[in-house]
Amino acid sequence: PTLKAPQTEIDRRRNLAIISHPDSGKTTMTEKLLLYGGALQQAGAVRQKAEQRATASDFMEMEKERGISISSTVMNFDYQGLRVNILD
Repeated sequence: PTLKAPQTEIDRRRNLAIISHPDSGKTTMTEKLLLYGGALQQAGAVRQKAEQRATASDFMEMEKERGISISSTVMNFDYQGLRVNILD
């Protein structure tokens, strides 16, 4: 038998894929969405200064060193009864 997700869970999902050319602010936008959605206490910076934290989605050491996203990351948070999934 095929398993099917409950319709209420399907209806509350919102999927966002942040797609654009390199160095256009995709990760910065993702960080702000996570911050305003309550998933983060402080938004990170792609090219952080000493007092800033790194971004949630750029976790690989090479991404931190170069200030670019190399891999795609999926993050999610609940917002006003919805489950928001972000692909950065």
